[in-house]
Amino acid sequence: MSTQKSPAASPAVPPKAEKRPQRLEQLGRVRVDDYAWMKDDNWQQVLRDPKTLRADVREHLDAENAYTKAMLAPTEALQAEIFAEMKGRIKEDDSSVPLPDGPWDYYARYDLGAQHPIHARRPRGSNVGEQVLLDEEALSKGKPFFQVGAANHSPDHALYAWAADEQGSEYYTIRVKDLATGEELGTPVESSYGALTFSPDSQWLFWIWRDENARPAKVFRRPARGGEDVLVYEETDDGMFLGIGATSDDSHVVIHVGNQETTEILLIPAADPTAYPVIAEPRAEGVKYELDHWTDRWVIRTNADGAVDFKLSVSTADIPAKATWSDWIAHQPGRYITGFAAFAGHLVRAERVNALDRLVVTERGGGEHEVAFDEEAYALHVEGGYEYATTTTRFVYQSPTTPRQTFDYDMATRERTLRKTQEIPSGHDPARYVARRLYAKAGDGAEVPITVLMLKETPLDGSAPLLLYGYGAYGIAMEPSFSIRNLSLVDRGWIWATAHIRGGSDKGWGWFLDGRKEKKPNTFTDFIACAEHLTANGYGSKGRIAAYGGSAGGMLMGAIANLRPDLWGAIVAAVPFVDVLNTMSDTTLPLTPPEWPEWGNPLEDPAAYDLIASYSPYDRVYAQAYPPVLATGGLSDPRVTYWEPEKWIAKLREFSTGGAPMLLKINMEAGHGGASGRFDFLKEIALDYAFAVWALEKGWEKA
Repeated sequence: MSTQKSPAASPAVPPKAEKRPQRLEQLGRVRVDDYAWMKDDNWQQVLRDPKTLRADVREHLDAENAYTKAMLAPTEALQAEIFAEMKGRIKEDDSSVPLPDGPWDYYARYDLGAQHPIHARRPRGSNVGEQVLLDEEALSKGKPFFQVGAANHSPDHALYAWAADEQGSEYYTIRVKDLATGEELGTPVESSYGALTFSPDSQWLFWIWRDENARPAKVFRRPARGGEDVLVYEETDDGMFLGIGATSDDSHVVIHVGNQETTEILLIPAADPTAYPVIAEPRAEGVKYELDHWTDRWVIRTNADGAVDFKLSVSTADIPAKATWSDWIAHQPGRYITGFAAFAGHLVRAERVNALDRLVVTERGGGEHEVAFDEEAYALHVEGGYEYATTTTRFVYQSPTTPRQTFDYDMATRERTLRKTQEIPSGHDPARYVARRLYAKAGDGAEVPITVLMLKETPLDGSAPLLLYGYGAYGIAMEPSFSIRNLSLVDRGWIWATAHIRGGSDKGWGWFLDGRKEKKPNTFTDFIACAEHLTANGYGSKGRIAAYGGSAGGMLMGAIANLRPDLWGAIVAAVPFVDVLNTMSDTTLPLTPPEWPEWGNPLEDPAAYDLIASYSPYDRVYAQAYPPVLATGGLSDPRVTYWEPEKWIAKLREFSTGGAPMLLKINMEAGHGGASGRFDFLKEIALDYAFAVWALEKGWEKA
């Protein structure tokens, strides 16, 4: 019998990253970056072709992945178990509730075991006569990554267009198919941003071009059945994002230009889709607005004139410039109007008050009523539909204990029809669980909501392992929704808590404004306050909390690791935005100019430089005992580039005075969202969870 040890039995040795100091001088300030070499200067080409990655960078990433695999080898059985549990909660041959549009019902469905859906339609009201529009599963075969960003039929039901990303880089290729013949029409659109829309007359396809720095820069129009692309609009400000769509009543094509704080909308009349776009209201810094045409008037959602939590205005002008707006639904501080959906006889507006959603239906002739639910914490949103001349809207309700429920709602009679309840094949009993809404007091007195999910029998004596999740950026709210994933920890006696911290819009747009730019540190201290409130009330204990966040939530993870390493027993940072100062100083990166309104511009503003330097996780790593960290990323990620977690882990490993491991896992075949298949993605989540369980069980000394 062989006496040779298997590789898994040998002690794993962490990769030692070479230090190649790079001196950076900016606004009279100097910093030295020892790991700047990890950024491949040819990163734009790497996004499109990962094989071009520089050899020394690839070698280091491969070594990091091998080390992480070796360290987490003892968790492989647990990973497989958690993955099987999560997969068992998914109805493998699931189908969406069909959405009617004219003579057809449109829907998406999965074949048994498929990673990707089939888009299809059948005659309205019928269960037979299916026509497949797009088979994502077939198209994904043989490809390590495949994701459809947008897919839709033309208003006349004759064509189908879709945008697919085969690298994870978010450069999409758009194709158009004739639904009568199955033939692809014209040449594919390359270097697309992923957004597309048909003109209401179905004769034209509008799409957005992504430039060499992966930014949306131009809107083009081409004949829907193939032909020459014509430039419709070019955005010269690198700090703006672009969107394209049509109004609910099909009266206009709409081009949306904006960033986190400023909006400009351009209109093209549907009656003349080749017309030059006209600006509705010119951009003004700090003024956001969105609009829709409601048969005989424009409805505008805006924060203009000090309406921090937004108001609704109306205009009957052909071009709804701000001078023609009149207030309709007045601004109420603390009632955040998050959006609205227009139908011929009704308008549905979505509101959020104290981190809870509600819907309000307004009749065209006046009068309104609320669609309400009574759980302590829940999420509610309008799913809408294709049809304008209908009294039926669709909304989805869910809570941490209640699977997704899809309702059709008759806005005239107020009748609710439950169309579908999310099926959990392995079983789910809501009565086993309890969801609670708690409030932590921040240092400045702000009340920070926390949503908690746990088994009813889980003790509140500090003995239960606690996972605290947070995000806190861009005004994105963390809704208390149902998750098939979280149950794998909760069923093991864990408590899952979501911190609704500032930087998100959980308590209104002002909640977001209080967690950005110079107030960004509130995001981090709110999260810490939530952890302390939970431990003080028996929901966990210091040093036995797994902190979890991704992207901008990964920045949060880096910041709280630096600020309070003693609180955490594990930190999971998915695609973490941790190299903030360097990224916000690099104008070639896709999101840098568009995100200066969120973080500040350290190239021109000394105060912004100093502020970012005060919390940027990579720049604030210093000698102290850090908890175990798992950072994950994607090689083709254009949002948070692979070198951010790579550099961060190298620096943590260099400076940490404790024995806790610093692990890096880079998906060499994916981008920001990780694996594209619905099951492959769950394997990545299972790795995160297994790491958290493993780390808390190990309980590394942090003294």
